[in-house]
Amino acid sequence: MQPHLIVTDLDNTLLNAEHDLDELTIETFQALAAEGHHLALASGRHFHDITAFRRRLGVPAYIMSTNGAHLYGPDDSLIAEQWVPAELVRALIALPRDTDIRLNLYTGDEWLIDASAPELKALHAHTGFHYRVADLEAHDGRGVGKVLCIGDPVALASLEQSITETLGRRLHMTYSMAHSLEIMAEGVNKGATLERLLMHLELPVTRCLAFGDNLNDAEMLALAGHGFIMENAHPDLPRRAPDARRIGHHHPFGVAQHLQEFFALQATAK
Repeated sequence: MQPHLIVTDLDNTLLNAEHDLDELTIETFQALAAEGHHLALASGRHFHDITAFRRRLGVPAYIMSTNGAHLYGPDDSLIAEQWVPAELVRALIALPRDTDIRLNLYTGDEWLIDASAPELKALHAHTGFHYRVADLEAHDGRGVGKVLCIGDPVALASLEQSITETLGRRLHMTYSMAHSLEIMAEGVNKGATLERLLMHLELPVTRCLAFGDNLNDAEMLALAGHGFIMENAHPDLPRRAPDARRIGHHHPFGVAQHLQEFFALQATAK
């Protein structure tokens, strides 16, 4: 079989309910790498967060981090990146918001947050990458790949409307989870970065498989020749990626099972 590119989201897609990797997933990715296929991990997570999963998979994989703001090669070489303009970061920081909404900035090296949020610890327990509480009001806005707002979905919807009204179309907004409003520079999304990666690899979209579960995966799933939506996906995702096919639940290993079938692999892990 000709080499394919397999690109997958992490949380609620490749990872199980404990936000961790299981043995079948690791075995499957190692088998695909051995057959010469290209692999990519595409997530709203920070680059340093994603590399922990790549190490455990034990494969050379591209990384599309921060919802596509950064694209790295398997050797961690930077292929492309796009920052949120500093003046827009400053405007987002200054924008009024519900006091319970936690404001986060993803910089090149750090995850910054405006106040402690212990509930986020479990999500990143398997990588060791955590936020640092900082005075975001004093941040100059430079070197930020993503502004993340975490809070009640109703409060986030109000904030999203306010951002749209004040900053227009100069930003790309999406959701990775119901309580996570993701804000990147205009034109930044997983689909645009996947298109760049396919050009880098000189592969047609027909030889690309993509897996996802939430709205920040929509552009990626719509672009891929073979888009797959998890059974547990956001209810609006099929409408945004109408040609993508619904497959099994992410827990414990829906992506791995489908890849085993698609590429006729022989699994030994249970």
